[in-house]
Amino acid sequence: MSRRDSRRGIVIAGVMLALFLAAMESTVVATAMPTVVSSLGGIRIYSWVFSAFLLTGTVSMPLWGRLSDLLGRRPTYLAGICIFLLGSGLSGLSQSMAQLIAFRALQGLGAGSLITLGMTLAGDLYGLERRAKMQGYFSGMWGLASLIGPPLGGLLSDYVSWRWVFYINLPFGALAALAIWWGLVEPVGRRRSVSIDFVGSGLFTVAIASLLVGLTQGGSVASWWTPAVLAPLAVTALCLLGFVGVERRVVDPLIPLDLFKNPMVRAGTVTGFLAGMAMFGAISYIPLYLQAVVGATATQAGFVLTPFILGWVTLSIVSARLVLRVGYRGIVMAGMASLTFAFVLLSSWDQTLTRVAAVQGVLLAGVGMGMVMVPMLIAVQNAVPKRDLGVATSTVQFSRSIGGAVGVAVMGAGMAHRLQTELLSVLAASVAGTPLGDQIRQLASQPDLIINPLTRDALAPAVLAQIRLALAHALHAVFVVGLVVCLVALVSSLLVPAGRARDLARAEEVAPTPGA
Repeated sequence: MSRRDSRRGIVIAGVMLALFLAAMESTVVATAMPTVVSSLGGIRIYSWVFSAFLLTGTVSMPLWGRLSDLLGRRPTYLAGICIFLLGSGLSGLSQSMAQLIAFRALQGLGAGSLITLGMTLAGDLYGLERRAKMQGYFSGMWGLASLIGPPLGGLLSDYVSWRWVFYINLPFGALAALAIWWGLVEPVGRRRSVSIDFVGSGLFTVAIASLLVGLTQGGSVASWWTPAVLAPLAVTALCLLGFVGVERRVVDPLIPLDLFKNPMVRAGTVTGFLAGMAMFGAISYIPLYLQAVVGATATQAGFVLTPFILGWVTLSIVSARLVLRVGYRGIVMAGMASLTFAFVLLSSWDQTLTRVAAVQGVLLAGVGMGMVMVPMLIAVQNAVPKRDLGVATSTVQFSRSIGGAVGVAVMGAGMAHRLQTELLSVLAASVAGTPLGDQIRQLASQPDLIINPLTRDALAPAVLAQIRLALAHALHAVFVVGLVVCLVALVSSLLVPAGRARDLARAEEVAPTPGA
């Protein structure tokens, strides 16, 4: 093995380790949170431990991608790892829930670079065929982290300390940083002077942060016509208008608007957004359906989601290889067709749902996602000049994440509205002043109680049956919305240019390989 290949292997090992840590951090905290609450309190702001990480990670993706194009991959990636590790260490030292949320936001800021730049480096280090294989392996690493994260969080909380959910990142993150520092040697050359687009970055950050806050608020209430929802969305609109104006004038824009003249970039952004909206929106409600409607335990609900991860990982690897032979459009359209059929199955769920039927729908959804996400990422990377590789990769990743946030909010609002309607209908048919009528009245005024298993267990059987039916109808609306989005995404997949992958590859194929 040559010295160049050895360095390249070390870099990829470091990238995969860093990507694994960032992906696992999205899931490992969930099972530790009950222990965290018992230690720090702050249950009222519980959800912000997750939201803060998601918000900063999502907002920073395009920024990290553009900075790596302008300043180089190595210093930018190392800076991201350092921020991630700093946030991890401080999260473990937190003495209050407010501190934990603040440090999780810092951790998410660094995680945005690990996810985006890891995918970008695969485009730097390899030609078309090898790059397709590596992107499949990266997706597999993401799936493995999703499977390992929840049980690892539970084990650390039960037998060591919840703080080690964060401390465990430190030694492995340091190894990843050492691998990148030693193995990644970028081509030596005189860099032109660059100007950082601070104004555009600031406007973009405020716009997306406001959007996520508004969507989070909208997804938790039945009506979006409230100041708590409309005010952040108005700020988003104003900041985006200002952002577009700034990007047209600056020398080194955060997101070059000319990038969207490329048909593959447009197709990747639109299809990624819609697929993310459908899948990540609905996947958030599948465990709720299984537990609250069917009566499954949390462990059983988690088991049903495992085929989704396995289907996603397996087809990511397979489809990454297939695109070299049959092109992008056929693979992406087949994936969207699979995802659409999965939502047809999800929309047919009822209280008699069996485990086999549940696994079939979830497995098809995972297969569809695997055939859409990785091929589209490879397609975009091969369609842009090398100078825009970082920002193009981060834009595709960003569109998928924002699509997921929009999907969760829109479907949550639809569920809340339908559930309120169903409960009011049940209340109108109940007899006031009776124990059953009083229970239904309390649940109609406080629908959050329905989600609590302790509350459901205390209900009379007749009330529980009515509540489960109301939830089934409300969650049915979620899956129907997902089906509609999938149909639109299936049409949008026609935007993907036809032709074989090699024919559509960017003219400027991989320049002198970093690590040489």
